[in-house]
Amino acid sequence: MIDANLPGITVQPMDLLGSGEGGGESGHKNTIFFEDVRVPAFCLIGGENNGWKVASTHLELEHGGGGRIGRNRLWDRLLIYCRENTRDGKPLSEDQDVRDLLADIYIKGEVGRLFGLRNFWLTYANQPKSYEGPQLSLYRKTAGLWMTGAILEAVGPTALTTDPLWGSDDAFLENQQRNGIVAMHPGGTADIQKISMARRIGIGRVTREVAGKVS
Repeated sequence: MIDANLPGITVQPMDLLGSGEGGGESGHKNTIFFEDVRVPAFCLIGGENNGWKVASTHLELEHGGGGRIGRNRLWDRLLIYCRENTRDGKPLSEDQDVRDLLADIYIKGEVGRLFGLRNFWLTYANQPKSYEGPQLSLYRKTAGLWMTGAILEAVGPTALTTDPLWGSDDAFLENQQRNGIVAMHPGGTADIQKISMARRIGIGRVTREVAGKVS
């Protein structure tokens, strides 16, 4: 744990294409530079040379290992939007194509919610975990990206504007369109999550052994 006021530490704000850290609405985070920073030994956590072990615990939680309990608020707001806004004189929710997309969006969201609920239970019941954290992270990334296309197809170009007249309340749809794309990277790319899952279920080890025998 490092005092941010130590000499040599520079904090530089960085604007984001998506929302702030953890889903916040600030739209920025900070880049921190260290130049010849001297840190007192009592700041050490976890013992000398155990930095990666400590950091990997934080990464596991960030990647979904801790799970979560909560409603899918995007779905709640999307359903209300489709009930209250019309196309060709009738609510969007009465259009069969939109209804089919809404059903798929709900299913995707519900699967993610159940993954999060499972991981939450595993964590607080002190049960062993393997691939579950990276699995949830990978699913959230791919499902969120898929939803950007599905929502755009369902509601049309109004999902792309922050205009208070033509867009959604608080521009929540436009916010999803940006974050559904940007979120493919933060917390580790989709490929990193696949590698983590493979290693934890032994595929990486088996692949290396097979490659060794072939060579």
